[in-house]
Amino acid sequence: MDEILKQALLYDFYGELLTGHQKRVYEDVVLNDYSFSEVAENLGISRQGVHDMIKRCNRLLAGYEEKLHLVEKFISLREQVGQIQKIAKGYAENPAMKEIGQISAMILEEL
Repeated sequence: MDEILKQALLYDFYGELLTGHQKRVYEDVVLNDYSFSEVAENLGISRQGVHDMIKRCNRLLAGYEEKLHLVEKFISLREQVGQIQKIAKGYAENPAMKEIGQISAMILEEL
């Protein structure tokens, strides 16, 4: 999985467990693609401090995933529902399968 996507998913699931300061730094660097120097200047901290904060946040988020497996379960569920949708499309003439396809599409949209 792409590292940026992995970081974004981890943040989506576990970001609320970070402190406000950690969230701001992490969002600016990882999600908003600001440089360490830009974030350091904006927040009045050192570039090294920003770097250390990102590493710490990555370890925390990975640790939460290691214990809870929410991202892993999310990805697996999304893949399984996608398979259901593909199978249902193959039987589109059957009204029940058409409905299953519609329901699976709604589930994928919600995920």
